[in-house]
Amino acid sequence: MAADQRGKAATLALRRRLLSNSCRLFFPEDPIKIVRGQGQYMYDEQGAEYIDCINNVAHVGHCHPLVVQAAHEQNQVLNTNSRYLHDNIVDYAQRLSETLPEKLCVFYFLNSGSEANDLALRLARQYTGHWDVVVLDHAYHGHLSSLIDISPYKFRDLDGQKEWVHVAPLPDTYRGPYREDHPNPAVAYASEVKRVVSSAQEKGRKIAAFFAESLPSVGGQIIPPAGYFPEVAGHIRRAGGVFVADEIQVGFGRVGKHFWAFQLQGEDFVPDIVTMGKSIGNGHPVACVATTQAVARAFEATGVEYFNTFGGSPVSCAVGLAVLDVLEKEQLQAHAACVGSFLMELLGQQKAKHPILGDIRGVGLFIGVDLIKDEATRMPATEEADYVVSRYFFLETSCICSVYCSDWERAPRLPLLFDPRPQTCWAHRVQVIPSLSSHFKQDNTKAAGAQTQATTSLHFTAPGCLRSSFSRATAGTMAADSLFLEVFR
Repeated sequence: MAADQRGKAATLALRRRLLSNSCRLFFPEDPIKIVRGQGQYMYDEQGAEYIDCINNVAHVGHCHPLVVQAAHEQNQVLNTNSRYLHDNIVDYAQRLSETLPEKLCVFYFLNSGSEANDLALRLARQYTGHWDVVVLDHAYHGHLSSLIDISPYKFRDLDGQKEWVHVAPLPDTYRGPYREDHPNPAVAYASEVKRVVSSAQEKGRKIAAFFAESLPSVGGQIIPPAGYFPEVAGHIRRAGGVFVADEIQVGFGRVGKHFWAFQLQGEDFVPDIVTMGKSIGNGHPVACVATTQAVARAFEATGVEYFNTFGGSPVSCAVGLAVLDVLEKEQLQAHAACVGSFLMELLGQQKAKHPILGDIRGVGLFIGVDLIKDEATRMPATEEADYVVSRYFFLETSCICSVYCSDWERAPRLPLLFDPRPQTCWAHRVQVIPSLSSHFKQDNTKAAGAQTQATTSLHFTAPGCLRSSFSRATAGTMAADSLFLEVFR
């Protein structure tokens, strides 16, 4: 039977027979069969339209015509492995280098963010001669075995923490030990990293790297206090390690003020290694590692060739170049700053009216809203957050939301395009969310520091990066904004 004639039930039956149950679907009891996408919209086999509130890779929109054209034209000419000399890979490396500090001048191309972080780990270990890694609590850096080991978000459900992995607290000024009233939370949280490093050294361990998302997303849309990363980098480098900035979910203009989120920490702060993925190819499998000459030369000194069959292929680099073109031509970085400011203002107005809205934090199209039961204890409103994601948005607005579950969190992702109609719709939704608390029994007996958190994180990206992970296609062009909502439970 032709795929376009197969009903959802038949597709689901084939999937259940042929694929592992560990390869999970969103809404597993009644999954949505998606057959087409455009901008921030996706369509099922019946033609129903959904706002894609899950996908965080369609940075400039599903099927952006310029990106599709670039892939098509290069595929008509050549696509092969990266051992042949070709202009696309050097042109792409040159374009990326123009967005980064001069020190980050050597590039490796790969196929996924997980591959990029795995290579970053190899580079760090080879350069330093050390093995151990410091990570932030609740972090997630990829699905490979090496990365599950440095992802507390995952390893706590598996074999537990390896002896070479050391976990530092999130620099969370809303829920952490050093809050907004602390005189210098950046130094205080960096001192926690120093304490973790010292404890490891007392056991004879040697630190190879500190890994962190430049803005922790899986951890709850956290905005590290200004100066935190430079302080941390100092402690790590004095211990003989390097600083790895994971930009896979937060880079490429999403924060508005800068192209890279690590640049929020000041122009003098430069990581030793930067990893990129997801939005870099707008859904095409491409990723990148940028590093210094010193780190790259140490890796080369092993004499072992680094080869990735499809990493940096002519088509992948053509797609990457097209994404950069769209970001520039459609001014999506500036758009992210504009739309983000609008949303922060709107959410601030709603917070003043509704006690259930706790912390509102963000920059550009990376925004988090904490739902709370009690202002004094900041107890997470986990049931309300779950309701918003699993029921309210999905059933009443035709938005596709996901729920990633662990003992600590739930994270639905909701990208929207903001033209006047979606803006009005979102304003209405923000006003309605607080009324949901009446649906739930208020239980304020739990300790304020309980290991559950409800963070409704609005993460803006764009099908044009900051236009949306869900940008709207209008008259054949992509509009420029998108909202990426994550609700953490």
